[in-house]
Amino acid sequence: MKKILKDWWFIIGLVCSIYFFGYAEVAGFFQRLILSTGIIQADVLNENEQYEADYNFKLLDEQGQVIDFNQFKGQTVFLNFWATWCPPCIAEMPDIHDLYKKMQDENVVFVLISRDDNFDKAKNFIERKSFSFPIYQEASVMPKVFESQSIPATFVISPEGKIIATRTGMAKYDTEEFRALLRIGKVNN
Repeated sequence: MKKILKDWWFIIGLVCSIYFFGYAEVAGFFQRLILSTGIIQADVLNENEQYEADYNFKLLDEQGQVIDFNQFKGQTVFLNFWATWCPPCIAEMPDIHDLYKKMQDENVVFVLISRDDNFDKAKNFIERKSFSFPIYQEASVMPKVFESQSIPATFVISPEGKIIATRTGMAKYDTEEFRALLRIGKVNN
């Protein structure tokens, strides 16, 4: 009988967590545990696999200002597509935030593009979680090179305009190897 009661308390606790925090946040929490192992990381492309980035699109920042993505040419860009309703996106956000804080003094630009229909929802999520990285929403058609069938989707663009790392799905980014990749903006073969 005690075992049955324990099982029911677990189920009730899980249902209450989903109700109060939302499915995406609860699922994201459990997926974050998987990320903490470090087994899921970005795919770093060797020189023959790299391809040209397309800077010809516009974004809206949190203040509603139009940002031309061309202004990021010549810098390493960490480009991530995410949404508040996406558990894997929520799972990797704390790790991306840790990476952002460690890379603030480097020549690396973080561009996190929300795929939420309501940008205010994304802004509220970032504020509630105390994340300090900037977020954006699309203000023009996204180039084909950044199309992805799912989110999160991440691209690292070198200062030379080459896509040097990609990942569709969640990943652990705050590693010494990945920070080194962002610092030098190229793959050491």
